[in-house]
Amino acid sequence: MSTSNRKSSISIERKNHTLYQTLCRKKTFTEDVEPGKEKLKRVLNIFDLTALGIGATLGCGVYVLAGTVAKSIAGPAVVLSFIVAAIVSSFSGVCYAEFAGRVPKAGSAYIYSYVTVGEFIAFFIGWTLYIEHTIGTASVAKAMTNYLDALLGDPQKRYFKKHFPMHVDFLGEYPDFASFFFVMFIALIVAWGVKKSSTLNKAFTLLNLLTLGTVVVSGFFLEKE
Repeated sequence: MSTSNRKSSISIERKNHTLYQTLCRKKTFTEDVEPGKEKLKRVLNIFDLTALGIGATLGCGVYVLAGTVAKSIAGPAVVLSFIVAAIVSSFSGVCYAEFAGRVPKAGSAYIYSYVTVGEFIAFFIGWTLYIEHTIGTASVAKAMTNYLDALLGDPQKRYFKKHFPMHVDFLGEYPDFASFFFVMFIALIVAWGVKKSSTLNKAFTLLNLLTLGTVVVSGFFLEKE
């Protein structure tokens, strides 16, 4: 091998090594900031955080998904499905708790990945979280407005299917403006302040728990025909 080819090969190896180091570089943190001088003020207590976790778990999916799975897929075994899902979720929660203890910074899975496995993986995880929250928000808003519309006699569904139908396979039957305004309303509440939005979240979480508790208790006293 000639000298020029050898130098070219070494140069390529160095560039590849530099690219690898750049993609896999990890976030480092300096010593903790002095108490009271954090950029983000801590205003949520343990009760607020617990309600936030329960509220994120008990969304509209409990009312939409459980009935569909029990009717069309699992039947009575849906109880076992929820138990398995709860066990797996508890493992995920323990992992998050460990990461939160080791890396007490805002950023969730993105910052945890940035610290442990590097920037390249964290980039994909960050965008995955963004897509996950976007789809989750849209799904919850759609379920919420569909329930309200059904309770009122489907006025939105009948009007928009008649005047503004959408004949596209991967879209809905009609534009759901109620879902859009519902998302905007929740966004304004969140922007209003962490404490105020947390209070609203606790109210909705309590309503969810009361609803589910009523269904469970009623099931114990429901007589077979």
